[in-house]
Amino acid sequence: MAILNLTPDSFSDGGRFGSSDTAAEAVQFGLSCQASGAAIIDIGAESTRPGAAPVDASTQIARMLPTVDALAAQAIVSVDTTLASVAAAALNAGAHIINDVSAGTGDNHMLSLIAERGCGVVLMHRLCPPGADSYSDRYQTAPEYGDVVSCVKDFLRARADAAMDAGISSDCIALDPGLGFGKSVRQNIELVAGLRELCDLGFPVLVSASRKSFLGAICQEPDPSRRDGASIAAALLCAQSGARVIRAHAVAAHVQALRTVGALGC
Repeated sequence: MAILNLTPDSFSDGGRFGSSDTAAEAVQFGLSCQASGAAIIDIGAESTRPGAAPVDASTQIARMLPTVDALAAQAIVSVDTTLASVAAAALNAGAHIINDVSAGTGDNHMLSLIAERGCGVVLMHRLCPPGADSYSDRYQTAPEYGDVVSCVKDFLRARADAAMDAGISSDCIALDPGLGFGKSVRQNIELVAGLRELCDLGFPVLVSASRKSFLGAICQEPDPSRRDGASIAAALLCAQSGARVIRAHAVAAHVQALRTVGALGC
């Protein structure tokens, strides 16, 4: 899953795309990711980095609609939003998947919309909204979970049940542990180590470790754009533990690494 941010403030690539002057460039970038091996293009019009301010529905729709409309006819497109009205506009424009970092808790209409449309959905664990969150390497006191793997597993099981209760087919659901969302560096490491337990829930697991601050803490690299080596290492470990979808910035390098490990049988 390729990351295509149409935002001015995303932590790694904010401001690259998103204006009316760069919509055509965003489409070409998405197609280049597809050519490099991405099966899904994930488009976001609101940053979910720690400290990010919420973006209203009309602004999100204006940012993403031209790109979704152009790309959805040529690629599998997911849209990263917690608002049902944005999701509806994206689906009307041809999007195939809604990637909801609130797991359907941010908008009471989201799950019923997805059930009605029959599209795919990614349900992610997060501890709190971005405005109340912190980067993983900046916590003064680590968030309290007890066993973070068990807590995340229980939450995702409950949200998958809620989605199915709303009428969403189990075949349409993927789960995301939310690496970097309300977790300390150590807690993110524990989630990666315990990923097989999440896969035991029986749904495809999506992992997005790409360029995140906990990797920066591990490899001592403060610049997110220089963390692709660490991102690939994390992706390979997650894939070996059963992750079915890897969400990444550097698509070509991730695809090359994953294909090589797959071919070598490691």
